[in-house]
Amino acid sequence: MDNVEIRMETIGHVAENTDNIGKADRSSGFDGLDLSTNVMKDLNYHGMETPMPIQSEAIPSLLEGRDMIAQAKTGTGKTLAFAIPIIEGVNPQQRRVQSLIVAPTRELAIQVAGEVKKIGYKKRVNVACVYGGKSVNAHADMVRKGPQVVVGTPGRILDLVNRRALRLDGVRMLVLDEADRMLDMGFIDDIRRIISHTPRDRQTMLFSATIGEKIKELAKSITRNPLNISTGEDDLVVDEIDQCYYEIGQDEKLDVFIDVVEKENPSSAIVFCNTKRWADTLIKLMKRRGLDAKAIHGDLSQKQREHVMEGFRKNKFKFLVATDVAARGLDIDDVSHVFNYDIPQDPESYVHRIGRTGRAGKTGKAISFITSREIYSLWDIENRCEITIPKVELDQY
Repeated sequence: MDNVEIRMETIGHVAENTDNIGKADRSSGFDGLDLSTNVMKDLNYHGMETPMPIQSEAIPSLLEGRDMIAQAKTGTGKTLAFAIPIIEGVNPQQRRVQSLIVAPTRELAIQVAGEVKKIGYKKRVNVACVYGGKSVNAHADMVRKGPQVVVGTPGRILDLVNRRALRLDGVRMLVLDEADRMLDMGFIDDIRRIISHTPRDRQTMLFSATIGEKIKELAKSITRNPLNISTGEDDLVVDEIDQCYYEIGQDEKLDVFIDVVEKENPSSAIVFCNTKRWADTLIKLMKRRGLDAKAIHGDLSQKQREHVMEGFRKNKFKFLVATDVAARGLDIDDVSHVFNYDIPQDPESYVHRIGRTGRAGKTGKAISFITSREIYSLWDIENRCEITIPKVELDQY
């Protein structure tokens, strides 16, 4: 089912009528944000009691209808910061698209749609998620049914608009999630075309881990007197992550990596490589060493990717080997370690990679393996993030 997430509740509990929009009492936590009873019950059901900084800062202004440009470190709760105002703002009695959320990858789109469904369950908000890799005709049928919220990737959204299956003239709330990533991936023209189909008086929100000049230029052209907020300032790295690196020769990289992994004995880990070919190769090498691992990258079909991710979330295997296509949008709890087998060439990718651990206030560890040719990338990361990543000598592992 596309509109709700099925869940078991106590016998005799009946979902409230959508006309029940009474406000929760102001006290502490989410109670102090003046949210509707339905939303509060959904938050409580999922054990969400205390808002994170980005949520406390963004939600009140978004509920007032303000446009917003929000910067927050990866894993700090950006999704809920816009999901709550969206659910509060849509009318479930109107079978038309009232909110559009654009995300750079299908993984992120799926994750965001899931969060919106959780918060909109009691209010009976219909959420549709559209992305490449699935039947466009099936998605067309889905959006023609009149969901109140559509979450999707730029290409698929525009395809549905061009097919006249998806109408955006009723959109009152527009979210660009991980906007910098979408620009980096070359979606700027698609984004502008999508926006051209929405009303000018809509509420516009941009959420991202980094806010560069390209984002500022885009925001200036699509927002109206936006509120700028940042919960991380220029500190892009989540504090709860313990970081270090090994400087090694290329010929000893695999052996050192395997030894360190075995010593660390993570409960659940993501291993990042820079290429799809090496990700597949590393999987085979890890299996030969007795490490159960599977890969996720852009060459896999959507069905294959979903199968891999389901297995990883259910702890059917311990190591997920990924390329940067998976650096954002993977909503996985309790990833204890991130290993950078290859260090990325830009600081932002490093931040998004290691942000897969240490999420929601939990601790995590990020370990990078660097050859002499990659040391310049490390220095660039340290300078941009204004941090010093400690080096571990080989005789210490």
